[in-house]
Amino acid sequence: MFRFILAAVLTLGLAGPAWAADSNNLQVFNGVSKSVQRYSFFTIFDSVHASVADGVVTLRGKVTMPYKATDIAKRVAKVEGVTQVVNRIEVLPVSQFDNQLRHGIARAIYSNSSLANYGLGPNPSIHIIVEHGKVTLDGVVMNNMDRQIARTVAGSFTTFGIKNELKTDEEVRQDLEKL
Repeated sequence: MFRFILAAVLTLGLAGPAWAADSNNLQVFNGVSKSVQRYSFFTIFDSVHASVADGVVTLRGKVTMPYKATDIAKRVAKVEGVTQVVNRIEVLPVSQFDNQLRHGIARAIYSNSSLANYGLGPNPSIHIIVEHGKVTLDGVVMNNMDRQIARTVAGSFTTFGIKNELKTDEEVRQDLEKL
């Protein structure tokens, strides 16, 4: 259960010290996290990171469809304590190659016996973002070995580059302690 909560937090990103001292911003951040995670069209092919400062939420990331960026911003605006939403979510370009790549990598990662447990639940913790053939792995895994396995699995596909932004539970724990 702890990993699922951390996955939800990390998928939305951890803001910097600007809001660390203010517990109201932490409460807003938690509400934003829940709001995005509960959005039924948020998939493993989308990644949204949020930062909060004095009730102003800045959203960054990439989504596969334009309506997702708009819907997420509208949902976040309704979270208690949010005074403004700055929507910097980018929409990934439509590409058959990118689509085939993201689906192939997802199947390979979530069917890998070492990584299959990450696909359990309504919001799998490894997100696969593909833009112009460049792959970014985002989310939370239990340990460095799983991060390396996910990178290796993604590397078995023909891509124009792979960026591994997966964090371990321990790294997320350390980030949360800084808050």
